[in-house]
Amino acid sequence: MTKSKKKKLNKNTLSLFLIALPGIAYLIINNYIPIMGIFIAFKNFSYAKGIWGSPWCGLDNFKFLFITDDAWIITRNTLLYNLAFIVIGTIISVVFAIMLHELGERLRGKVFQSVLLFPHLLSWVVTAYLVYALLGTSNGFINNTLLGSLGKEGIDWYTAKNMWPVILLLVYLWKNAGYNAIVYMAGIAGIDREIYEAAKIDGATKMRQITSITLPMLKPTIIIMTLMAIGRVFYSDFGLFYQVPMNSGTLFATTQTIDTYVYRGLMEQGNIAMSSAAGVFQSLVGFVLVMLANFIVRRKDPENALF
Repeated sequence: MTKSKKKKLNKNTLSLFLIALPGIAYLIINNYIPIMGIFIAFKNFSYAKGIWGSPWCGLDNFKFLFITDDAWIITRNTLLYNLAFIVIGTIISVVFAIMLHELGERLRGKVFQSVLLFPHLLSWVVTAYLVYALLGTSNGFINNTLLGSLGKEGIDWYTAKNMWPVILLLVYLWKNAGYNAIVYMAGIAGIDREIYEAAKIDGATKMRQITSITLPMLKPTIIIMTLMAIGRVFYSDFGLFYQVPMNSGTLFATTQTIDTYVYRGLMEQGNIAMSSAAGVFQSLVGFVLVMLANFIVRRKDPENALF
């Protein structure tokens, strides 16, 4: 390689590095520096002594996740909700993506993409009050308008714990399915149009094109998105499970997850070490699940595995 080519290559590398620098800085500050806090999970933390001065306590901080009566409830809720979000959310998002793609670029870009993306941009506080406007006992739209017009009594939604698994699932889909659909739609847009044209010439119907071309070509994107979601299967969206139910104690049996349990424990006891232990536990389980899921994918379809 000549000296001029090396100089040009170094210049291009420097330019790319400068472009990536803000993202790298964010990753280091937000993801890597806080890793130091992992020590807190194994210490009897004291504000006066600091992280390094606090005495070690082994695995004592992890016990509170397992020895309480709520351990089974929070573990069950966290896992089942996330599994439902992954399975149902993926199906709905893929369906939305295919429907948007079939609408055509002009109508899709101007109307439906904006409508589907808008809920994802709302904060959970705003979303919680929108849900309350629908479900409020005295002034809610469902009780006052829908049930009232039918001559039926209103429902106290914020004590009806059996209804909240469905409510939380619907709220999650409303807020996130549109954003994920746009990700899948980007994958569909990358499919060569000549494949569809050849299928039309061969007499393939629209449904046959979807099942034989779109879905198989979209499979790598679906697998990657699913693997990423599996890594957070022991986490829960704090805003969804804390803000939307309005922190109603009656609903804890169906809305309490590991994250909300730890938060409430932190607010009541002020024990940072226990909260850190919960984070370490969630990260370890997520890592194991990602490795296991990727191993299964690699055995079945090596080309679509993450590594």
